[in-house]
Amino acid sequence: MSEQMTATVRLETEMRVDAEAGSGHQVTLDAAEHCGGQNEGFRPMELLLVGLAGCTGMDVISILRKKRQQVTGYAVHVVGVRAEDHPMVFVEINVVHIVTGHQIQPEAVARAIQLSEERYCGAGAMLGKVAHLTHTFRIIDAAEKQAITVADTRAVTATVS
Repeated sequence: MSEQMTATVRLETEMRVDAEAGSGHQVTLDAAEHCGGQNEGFRPMELLLVGLAGCTGMDVISILRKKRQQVTGYAVHVVGVRAEDHPMVFVEINVVHIVTGHQIQPEAVARAIQLSEERYCGAGAMLGKVAHLTHTFRIIDAAEKQAITVADTRAVTATVS
């Protein structure tokens, strides 16, 4: 059975709206001052990137835990480039997964990202229909606190498969 989700926004001032999801969680959105807002909340397009980061991030950490990787820290950094003309959709999105831990296997990280990208992350699947999406990762050894691997997941997956 398909899941229905809901969201409601209410105008508070100028361009600022308070939003509530069907789950009961709330967030404030606003425009920049030069666009008539007061810069008191997320921009709607920022929330698309936040949603992508959260969606793929939850997938990847869940898969890495199932693979018994010793992850001690994890972050997802997303950069989106928008079209110059309206509706100014994202045309390019780069997702960087930063995994910190002990003896993290690059192949496990690459596979977790691949599964998120190809099978699990609905946000990525939707945004990928409009924007060129790339995923890369960096592994930081927790003991040394320095980056030991930087790789494009497609390249690592291709050499590991």
